[in-house]
Amino acid sequence: MQTTDWTEGYTSDIGYTYGYFKELNPLAMRLAFFNAGLQPPQLDADTTACELGFGQGLSCAMHASASPVQWWGTDFLPQQAGFAQNLVQVSGAQAHFYDDDFATFLERDDLPQFDFIALHGVWTWVSSDNRAVIIEFLRRHLKVGGVVYLSYNTQVGWAQMMPLRKLLTRHVDRLGAAGAGSARNIREALAFAKQLFDTAPAHARSHPAAANKLQELLAQDPHYLAHEYFNRDWAPMDFADLADQLHSAKLTFASSAHYLDLIDPLNLTEAQQTLLDRIPDTALRETARDFCVDKAFRKDYWHKGAQPLSAAQMAASFRQERVILTKPRGRISLVVEGVLGVMDLSPQIYDPILDLMSDYQPHSLGEMADRLNQIEGMDLMTLVQAAFIFAHRGEWHSAQSEADQEMTRPGCDALNRHLLTAHADKDKLLHLASPVTGGGIQVTPQEKVLTLAWLEGEREIAALAETLMQQLADGPFREGQDQATALETADGFVQRFVPFLQGHKIL
Repeated sequence: MQTTDWTEGYTSDIGYTYGYFKELNPLAMRLAFFNAGLQPPQLDADTTACELGFGQGLSCAMHASASPVQWWGTDFLPQQAGFAQNLVQVSGAQAHFYDDDFATFLERDDLPQFDFIALHGVWTWVSSDNRAVIIEFLRRHLKVGGVVYLSYNTQVGWAQMMPLRKLLTRHVDRLGAAGAGSARNIREALAFAKQLFDTAPAHARSHPAAANKLQELLAQDPHYLAHEYFNRDWAPMDFADLADQLHSAKLTFASSAHYLDLIDPLNLTEAQQTLLDRIPDTALRETARDFCVDKAFRKDYWHKGAQPLSAAQMAASFRQERVILTKPRGRISLVVEGVLGVMDLSPQIYDPILDLMSDYQPHSLGEMADRLNQIEGMDLMTLVQAAFIFAHRGEWHSAQSEADQEMTRPGCDALNRHLLTAHADKDKLLHLASPVTGGGIQVTPQEKVLTLAWLEGEREIAALAETLMQQLADGPFREGQDQATALETADGFVQRFVPFLQGHKIL
């Protein structure tokens, strides 16, 4: 693998994926903070946010373009910083993205104090020296009342996988060809591991989860694997150890950002809930909880002196929170899966909620509670639970004010046009910017093609289908697929997806 002094052991010859991560949107924290009885930062033109290690930068560029929040960030791979800079240049957002390493970024004299600082996964994949720099950055640059989003691999969930990860990286280090590139070396390491596991070693019999993980890795994109598993530094950490380190930056745990974690009956037995409720220490309780659910990857919010909310303030905050569907109504299932298994959501309660929201307009939880109060079992906290479930699955999101939507719509329009044209060939870049949510909305490759055609004025189903067949001739409409499939796809787009995109002010 290609390593030079400036990379500090981080994979540099293969770019990160073009993923979008909804948790990096500051709006996403509001429900979690209300539930924790804490006041989140105000989000307006005076709000400042920062992402450390932003990868390709799609998330931070969308959040900078689609919201009034002022964004800063760094990723030390120049090509990735350049991609993020290009996106905000297109949208006109006043964002500041750099290719500094963390130590250099820490010493910049032009950084503000931040209301929100985000690190997605970075913590696990950097050296202990860099983690110390991150702690110092948080100590210096997070405002009082500010929030940190931090996700990382936990030791509890990765204990069985660590020997497999070591085996793979050793193969790359010992047998990988220096000039072959990371992707090839990773594929060869995985092939070797499969050959080894096919011999039924005792380790695989004793740790069946390792064999299952290998099968999962074999099916994944080497671009993703390179950055997730093949860097020099890779250090899963228990919650309690992380809490000890963040304490020096005056940070206190607020809530899981994994919203399904907030619904205990889906994840914990009654005995486990009773035991955890008796643990007064937050660090020990969260670590014990990770044992209960075998947590492998945590997504958490931390705060620096957030002010508490009274019970009345919590209820009022929930009532005022506006949410919108972020997937079309027909794609939302009433089956939810937690650690304890699969549960069917009551259609008598959840269908009316989703039906009310299927106009693809923002609705406050209070308005929904008032309009649906004739339904037995429906109240504000039922709607809050629905918000946790559907927000977790990327099907709901908090909405910005109408004024912020109008202010950010021109930038979103410009960015989306750029993503649909200049990056039309990137089949992994599958999000568009919504001025309603201040973030990304997932689309399929077919929907990208049809959205661009619609923006260019095409309204006829037959013409849209023809465009689809021409643009994706080597994809789903390759030889053997007839025009009927394209017509059906185009018709579904017009009937169901266009109203959805219009609600999000993308069309």
